Amino acid sequence: MHIPDGYLSPQTCAVMGAVMLPVWWASAKKVQSTINKKYVPLMALGAAFSFVIMMYNVPIPDGTTAHAVGGSLLAIIFGPWAATLCITIALAIQALLFGDGGILAFGANCFNMAFVLPFTSYFIYQLLTKNSEITSAKRYIAGFIAGYIGIVLAAICAGIELGLQPLLFHTAAGVPLYCPYPLNLAVPAMAFAHLTVAGPVEGVVTALAIKYLQISNPEMLSIEKINAPSKAFSYVKLWIGMAIVAVLTPLGLLASGSAWGEWGVDELKEKIGFVPEGLEQMSDKWHALMQDYGIPGFDQSFFQSAIGYITAAIVGIILISIVTYLFGKILKGKDEGIHETK
Repeated sequence: MHIPDGYLSPQTCAVMGAVMLPVWWASAKKVQSTINKKYVPLMALGAAFSFVIMMYNVPIPDGTTAHAVGGSLLAIIFGPWAATLCITIALAIQALLFGDGGILAFGANCFNMAFVLPFTSYFIYQLLTKNSEITSAKRYIAGFIAGYIGIVLAAICAGIELGLQPLLFHTAAGVPLYCPYPLNLAVPAMAFAHLTVAGPVEGVVTALAIKYLQISNPEMLSIEKINAPSKAFSYVKLWIGMAIVAVLTPLGLLASGSAWGEWGVDELKEKIGFVPEGLEQMSDKWHALMQDYGIPGFDQSFFQSAIGYITAAIVGIILISIVTYLFGKILKGKDEGIHETK
């Protein structure tokens, strides 16, 4: 679902960015009023988790790949508004440093993965777990369902955005200027990948995490209702788990092929025989420092690529954690200043 630059017209990118502006503003205000500042480090951990889990590409039967987002779990733990901020920061670092997702398409990618996914998952989870105990089996079952539906709807939104391009933006002769695949191809392709594989993966990740938290740290499943974490609250095991997940990220390299709709110019030309004019002009304008989660020039073997992947995971975790932590602290600091003034 990381739409690259060139697949969406500048007009589409502008509209999607404009749609996300009030969402980001509302998210910041909600975090100020609902998340205790002592939970800010946990938000940083959550954003880092979303970043790392997206590095685990899984193969799709049609020869493409897909990945989970972790947005459902973040929404269940922090609420959808805080999840939006966490995922937005993760997506920003992915686009800027690793070239995963376009700079101009950033608003569209955030709409799909940082808005549609967490909000859909959150409300489905709340509906299915109403009045249930924190330790109830309903919780992780609902987590699976919420994660599955949330990421499928996000993928369908991406398919619609891509599929509208040849309909709205084409030459006088009808040749697409941006994404060349119409709605009747883009939407089924995106839906198929997520209905069959990415959806179950997102659901399982969410369910397993909820089950683990029910046993080890049930307080994390009711953060929205707790003013401050208890003295027994610990991040140590969570960071150890994050380190393990980072070291295992090269497993994502085992899935061959690219995600649907994320092909480079050369690969797209091989598939359809030409490159849309607008797509070619807008693509490859941003040269990321660690393109495709690798170390430049150090990708001649699987071992080298694996080292690059682990390095990228560590760098991403550190940067995203720092940015999320500082952003959260700034928001909570402003909130405290407002209350003191009043």
